[in-house]
Amino acid sequence: MKVKINNRMWRMSHREYQGLLEIAREQVPLGIYAIEKKGYAELRCDKCESITKVKELSREFKKQGFRVYTNGKD
Repeated sequence: MKVKINNRMWRMSHREYQGLLEIAREQVPLGIYAIEKKGYAELRCDKCESITKVKELSREFKKQGFRVYTNGKD
């Protein structure tokens, strides 16, 4: 799996990627921390001020075919 972190591409196993997701989840209390699509993933740090903004950003990525990982949508 290819993973983009801070403008660098890394190749890693799915298990390693899952470990990174756990760490990324803790770093973004309200916002998007990762997007994923067919063997490609990107760790992000999109911090938002409201749940509405999180949902708006999430919809934009979903329109492009990404699976979106967010915090604060509950």
